[in-house]
Amino acid sequence: MTPVKSVLDWSHAAVDVPQGGLHRARTASADDRGKIATALGLLELAEFATDYRIDRLAGGGYRLHGRIVADLAQACVATLAPVAERVTETFDTEFWPTLAPSGGEQDASILDGRDLEVIEDGVIDAGRVIFETLSAGLDPYPRIEGAEFRMPDKAEQSPEKISPFAVLSKLKNKP
Repeated sequence: MTPVKSVLDWSHAAVDVPQGGLHRARTASADDRGKIATALGLLELAEFATDYRIDRLAGGGYRLHGRIVADLAQACVATLAPVAERVTETFDTEFWPTLAPSGGEQDASILDGRDLEVIEDGVIDAGRVIFETLSAGLDPYPRIEGAEFRMPDKAEQSPEKISPFAVLSKLKNKP
């Protein structure tokens, strides 16, 4: 299986993570912010920063954890006007050389714990996890204050609304 290329190329070779762990504070470049905004359908991604650590775990695993902060604008679902938003999210993912098959009670404990990923080609893809964290943190229905969906009143509807059955009955009587 070929891994999907991440929008953010912020990956680390697992063998390069020192025993004491690896700390990174990153700010997305204008080019990276443009790619992210396009991928997520944002009107603007003014700022995007992350602060994370990768720690070694017993048994050959790695723990990637940190937080993101993003200042962005999305289109209002009612008016399409820009809606400014600040997204602040945390992430906590474990990377392992392989994932043991789970079943039964183990499934419930996995749902309560960290996200689990397989290390592919010896690489910890921090960029993909960070991108997915931003994506999951977006407001799915951004709306400017006071914007609302409204159905037309009966008075605004056409007074000559004709039933489709009335039209069909006229056709029935024609030779």
